[in-house]
Amino acid sequence: MYQIDNEVFRITRAQIRVLEPVPTVTPFQDATMGPFNHFGLSILTLEAEDGHIGEAPVFNTYMNILEKCLFPILFHSGNLPYKKLYTLLYWSIRNEGFRGQAAALLGQVDMALHDLAARRNRMPLYRYLNGNRNWVRMYGSGGGTNYSLKELETEISRFLEMGADCIKIKIGSNFGTGMTEDIERVRFVRQLIGSHVQLAVDANQIWTLDQALDFVNKIASLDIAWLEEPIHSAAYAEIEQLCKRSSIKIAYGESERTAKMFPALVNAGVAHLQPVPTQLGGIQEWQEVRDLAQKHQLDFSSGGYSLYTAALLTTAPEEWPVEYLYAIMYSLEQYFMVRPQWENGRFILPDIEGLPLRIDWDYWKQKQKIIVHRTWTKEDVKKYEPAVNM
Repeated sequence: MYQIDNEVFRITRAQIRVLEPVPTVTPFQDATMGPFNHFGLSILTLEAEDGHIGEAPVFNTYMNILEKCLFPILFHSGNLPYKKLYTLLYWSIRNEGFRGQAAALLGQVDMALHDLAARRNRMPLYRYLNGNRNWVRMYGSGGGTNYSLKELETEISRFLEMGADCIKIKIGSNFGTGMTEDIERVRFVRQLIGSHVQLAVDANQIWTLDQALDFVNKIASLDIAWLEEPIHSAAYAEIEQLCKRSSIKIAYGESERTAKMFPALVNAGVAHLQPVPTQLGGIQEWQEVRDLAQKHQLDFSSGGYSLYTAALLTTAPEEWPVEYLYAIMYSLEQYFMVRPQWENGRFILPDIEGLPLRIDWDYWKQKQKIIVHRTWTKEDVKKYEPAVNM
């Protein structure tokens, strides 16, 4: 049983505000997307009848799912304890699919409601979730495939200065055709960081099974902590073959939208699980994956919007880190007047109610940085009616 199960949410208003995209620290590219020159932030705010609010990042490009599935239930089921309310929210997206963005939207609504519940109970979210410390280990993530060696060195020096004991870089250069260059970059980074800092690599699904195994064999001597998503995330049979034949731990999980897929990853031999809370169907699903990793004694890390994710990782073993994709996330930090602080390889969470972040909306409104602002009330949203759109 979870603490939130008996909470009752009488939601009176929902808002989505989109903040103006900010330039990335360095234009950033990985194996299959980019370059990312700017990155934005959209926030869902839910307000309850008692005046408390909850906020979380949200995908603003899928309004139809919010308006047709989630908001109708949220506004018109206000007397239900959350365990029952969540069940209605969960099954409302059945026809939109549990493996796509509908599930992620459910998780984002769920995070906002957890934030509201923790604020209402005057507790930091990490304490509300039974976390017993106010910090999490972090690892520095970046190393875009488009970086020059100089840019790579500059970013890694930043990570080392801030005490990171693990660094991850992107590989799969030129849509997977630049393996020789990838190997040179991995060697370069290993020389920069020495043997005492962990090094992980992320191929963003670009290779075939044979290519991934070729890469593993060529970097076997470089002490790689994990190889992330080297082949397509849906190719479970090939993932199983890769795990059986790889001398390096294989990591998957960021592309999943439901906790129900993670046992299959474990059975395939994946040794490092990577659930993202704002990509799954809720915080409880993230906790299920956390518990699965502990049960099978697997490695674990979690990323996405790092400063939000950090609150959840306080409930996990101390050695499990949050990913900090510096080139993108650092630029977004300007929007938070309160946020976790990066110190000596850790994020230290502020002692505030709810999630460990605050946005000064009035300030950013004055600065004209809110480029979209939409509001819904109960009067704007009809009761839920199941519909099938062909």
